[in-house]
Order: sequence, then structure tokens, then C-alpha cells
Amino acid sequence: MAILALDHGPQDTDSAAVEAFVRVQIPDGRLVDLGPGDTIGRLATAQLVLEDPRISEAHALVSLRGDALQFLALRGRLVVDGAQQTEVTARPGLLLELASGVVLHVVDVVLPRTVLALQGPGLPRQVLLGLASLRVHPQPEVQRRFVPDADAWLWSSGQSWRLQLRDEAVRPIGVGERFTCGGQTFDIVAAPVHIASASATMPDPTGAGRLRLIARYETVHIQREGRTPVQLVGLPARLISELATFGAPVSWPMLTTQLWQDGSDELQRRHRLDVALSRLRGRLRESGVRTDLVRASGTGQIELFLHDGDVVVDET
Repeated sequence: MAILALDHGPQDTDSAAVEAFVRVQIPDGRLVDLGPGDTIGRLATAQLVLEDPRISEAHALVSLRGDALQFLALRGRLVVDGAQQTEVTARPGLLLELASGVVLHVVDVVLPRTVLALQGPGLPRQVLLGLASLRVHPQPEVQRRFVPDADAWLWSSGQSWRLQLRDEAVRPIGVGERFTCGGQTFDIVAAPVHIASASATMPDPTGAGRLRLIARYETVHIQREGRTPVQLVGLPARLISELATFGAPVSWPMLTTQLWQDGSDELQRRHRLDVALSRLRGRLRESGVRTDLVRASGTGQIELFLHDGDVVVDET
């Protein structure tokens, strides 16, 4: 197996302006630094190229989520301690298996000391975590997902951020800049990285984070207080509906037998399930719904993971 890599060069970890990166040791022993937006795969355009037929063209992506760097599965699998994952937080000592015998060893993780945040009249400082939609009226509100009818959108393109106002062109934006939207002025400011962690994990005392799932097999509606409902259709809806019907953790062979009754063999069904779970979690992530709603254990069980106050209405 040939392994090629793009070396980002030495990093100054003592600099106040240090950029985020994860340093991994690849199978041939070399060290490679990967930053937000960098990809791992077979394609020559990937920042870490692994020339192995078991590695997908675009296997995984490195993403900065608040105060953590994560590996996100794209078209390939990520395995940690024998359990397949769709997203894995980078930490020193982590062994990330991409295929049998192809293991990345995380040697170091370096994070920025500050992250971007947005503030303005009637809008307390809001940490920006990958994607944000801004509504101005009736009062300014930021949602961490793509909202089609928002007044503006901000998103990370890796090491930098972009802003698009409704009906205007995309432009780069950074700390210290200001923009006007809906007659109001907003500022891009820096927030300590620990604020991003609290913003991403702080429980919601109002109960607005509680989920009400209405499962109807071909459709699933995810309702949250004060938020636009999320509708899932097709395979993601059927997957959640089957789990709602079981009402308990179920083995993946039993689940896939219910989902695909076309005579496909177990290996094919397992591959289909992995792809379906990855796409479902991507849809949940885009919609601002926690991605552990459907989770897999290391023992082959799949379940709906419900928090206190979550409700499932089975209308299948």
C-alpha cells in the first residue's frame, strides 16, 4: 500500500494566533498535520492520500466544532475500539482505523485560543459552530443550522469564515468586522474557546431541546418547542420508525432484515445500514438535531437514544 501525504509543515503551538490542527502518525511512521476542512481519501486532491482500494475516494473529513477537532465519516468507515462511528473527536492517543491494518495514531491536537462569535442589538454573544443562520425580525435569533428563509448565513470553510446576506454575494468575514442586516448592525468578535464548549453542551433549562418524534414509517416529524419542525422522508424515516416500533435496542441483522426485504445478503445489508446511518446523522446535524438520536453500540445493537423529556409517538 502506497501512502502519500501533504505536510503542512511545522506549527507554532505557542502563538496566540495558532491555527487548529491534529497531528497523526500514518502507517509508514510519518507525521502529518491535518486542519479543518482537510480530507482523507484515495483522491489526489485529498490532504492525506491513502492509495488503498479499501479507502474511499473521500473517506473522512477533519472539522472544527467549537472547542474540538473531529473526524467525520464521508464515504468511508471510522472504527474506534472495534466500534464503527460516524464522527470521532480527536484526542492524543486515539487510534482511528479506516480499514483493516490502516490506522491513524493521533499524536497531538492543537486548538485556537479563541473562536468566532456574533453579537448585536438584542443579540447576546453567540458562538459560531460551523454553520449559523441569522434571523433579524421580530428579534435577532441565531440557529445552528441552515434555515432557508433566514436573513443571513455564516459558515466555516475550514480555516476561515464566509457571510452571505440574503440576495447578496458570499464574502469572507473575520474578527473585528461589522455588517448590517435588516437595518441592524452586527459585530464579529472573538470568544474564548471554553465558551464554545459551554455553548455546545449546556443543557436547555426551558425544555426547548426536548424532542417529540412522530413516526409514520414513510415520514418522521421531529418537533422542538420554539423551533421549526424537521421532516425526514424515505429511508431515514423508515429507519427511525422501525426503531420506534421495536421500542428497545435491536441487533443490526434484525433491523436490516426489516428495512431491506429484497433477498440481499447480510454483508450488503450491513453496508447499506452504515451508509443510511451516516446520511441520517448528516441530515440531523444540518437540521440542528443531536446526532446521537440514533446510535450504535459496540455489540451490534442499534437504538433510539432518548433524553429525559423526549417523546416518541408511534403512528406506523
